Amino acid sequence: MLADDGGSSPVEFVLVGSLLTVLTLAVLQLGLAVYVRNVVHDAAVDGAYRAALADTSLADGVERTREIVTRAIGSTYAEDIDVRESPDLGGPSIVVTVRAPLPLAGLLGIPRTMEVTAHAPAESFG
Repeated sequence: MLADDGGSSPVEFVLVGSLLTVLTLAVLQLGLAVYVRNVVHDAAVDGAYRAALADTSLADGVERTREIVTRAIGSTYAEDIDVRESPDLGGPSIVVTVRAPLPLAGLLGIPRTMEVTAHAPAESFG
């Protein structure tokens, strides 16, 4: 009777199925986190280039960054955007920093756990 393995198939199915389900959800969550990071980074780059134009202001860069992030993933990710001028690149440049939640479960995450920075050389008329 100890060698009888009748009824073990459903238990094995549940164990293996739950492991594969958790693994699949983890891979999907990782993909979502990478997507969110890429969207926020691309928005910061676009905002930096917008603010660096000779006929625009730093506020234009903030608004462009906020617009892209809000359209793609939601306004929660566009709450903390900082734009400043910096001489870091050997000349005047614009730096855009976005602090957003890192998605841990769906789009829910801990606020300000992901920080993305983008630089653009500042243009001038002279």
